[in-house]
Amino acid sequence: MPDLAAKRKRPVWFNLSLLNLPAPGLVSIFHRVSGAWLFLGLVWFLFLLEMSLGSEAGFEHARAYVSHPVVKLALLAFLWSYLHHFCAGVRYLFLDMDVGLPLASARRSAFLVLAVSLALTVVIGARLW
Repeated sequence: MPDLAAKRKRPVWFNLSLLNLPAPGLVSIFHRVSGAWLFLGLVWFLFLLEMSLGSEAGFEHARAYVSHPVVKLALLAFLWSYLHHFCAGVRYLFLDMDVGLPLASARRSAFLVLAVSLALTVVIGARLW
């Protein structure tokens, strides 16, 4: 018979995998992450704005900097963050007004937020790339 005291001392393992979350949970977590990402990226955006508005040479330097593929990928990630944060924010406004609270419609709206934010990112990103 196993020792009960030894069983109680064992660490507890919580499965925090994002794959086990329903769509509304993923939208909620991505909403928070995208908000934090946008807040932290504000410093970089202000740096780019200051560099581009300083002089003609600064503008050309900023243009060359933004044309680098790694920077374009980072800007694409910021674009997705903004679009997801916006779409999820609209969803939460409707939920605050008690629209779409039943489970089926909440799941549909969560999938809609994920699909619309990704689709808009692809459309706008392809146009800007």
